[in-house]
Amino acid sequence: MALKDFKRDIFRCDKCGGCIIGYGSFMPSCPSGERFGLMAYYARGMVDLAYGLLTDKINWSDKLSNIVYACADCKMCETMCTENTAVRNLDVIMELKHEAVERGSIPLKIRDFLEGIDKYGNPYQKSRQKRSEWAKDLGVREYSGEEFLFFVGCVGSYDEIGQRSARAFAEVLLKSGVSFGILGNKEICDGNEVSRLGEKGLFEKLAEKNIALFKESGVSKVITISPHAYNAIKNEYLRFGGKFEVSHSTQFMQDLLKAGKIQLTKEVKAKVTYHDPCWLGRRNGEYDAPRKILQAVPGIQLVEMTRNRQYSYCCGGGGGNFISDVLGGGEKAPASIRVREAVETGADLLVVACPICARMLEDAVKSKDFEDKLNIKDISEIVRNSIA
Repeated sequence: MALKDFKRDIFRCDKCGGCIIGYGSFMPSCPSGERFGLMAYYARGMVDLAYGLLTDKINWSDKLSNIVYACADCKMCETMCTENTAVRNLDVIMELKHEAVERGSIPLKIRDFLEGIDKYGNPYQKSRQKRSEWAKDLGVREYSGEEFLFFVGCVGSYDEIGQRSARAFAEVLLKSGVSFGILGNKEICDGNEVSRLGEKGLFEKLAEKNIALFKESGVSKVITISPHAYNAIKNEYLRFGGKFEVSHSTQFMQDLLKAGKIQLTKEVKAKVTYHDPCWLGRRNGEYDAPRKILQAVPGIQLVEMTRNRQYSYCCGGGGGNFISDVLGGGEKAPASIRVREAVETGADLLVVACPICARMLEDAVKSKDFEDKLNIKDISEIVRNSIA
């Protein structure tokens, strides 16, 4: 595919503004547009940039590349546009990112992100030998034919807050008695963000490596706490011959509850609001499982933020921004906006189902001095604490 292949979409945009103000919520919908306050940073503006390139009215530049890579890949623009003119905004933006890669014109932080994954198997540029340290003393087995593979992902493996999520979910699995294992130090990045940053060659390499490893190990069923890994393994690996039964941790915990393998009897007395991750919600249509789990926990009062489900506002961590932090800083940073929305509900806990969201939102809570008003918890932590 090339930019010219999206000519129909680029020329079809009628500048309706749906990607600026979401029609479902009647609130600002684009993280990068809101952060920088310029039309170029909204999907409508990025499509205009693509139009300029196609018609030779503008030339490629590093400045253009910086604008394109501010996109957090949250899919809100496309969700809004689908309700109107159905322009494939994100496909256009992704092709712009791919062209930036081909031209060698990508921001330095994005280049470091991709090089870290290529060299170390993770964007943190940390040793692969440290990938399973999160599981120390838990008694989690390395995968050797168990029924389920728990694919942890880079954030759950290396980030301190992500590790908290990984440990909580592993403890839920251990308490349930299901047969599972982890790849340990053999696990590498799932590649979802690599693909979305336009590095198609590196993504193909990662996908093929993971598929080969899964098949050699006899893996057929995969569970993950990462909506990003969930999407890559479930949807993208199919193109390379990788067909696996994939569940996100919320879906799996709901199944455990239905089967009676875990029972939530300990009270968790809290007023809770839930943040829908972009890659679990808008990308993969899972909105109910997390809410049903929370409603099953004794003592929890679930309240919704104004923007929820398909209209949920992005934390700003997608598109590699959880490392590059292009959208960070200031009152208009997506995570800061989202945390204020959570505080406005009067909730004690902001519950997440994505390690990237956990990192972004917890940082925002600390930077805005909301620590006395709001705590961030992964849904696995809530479940673990409620199991009898």
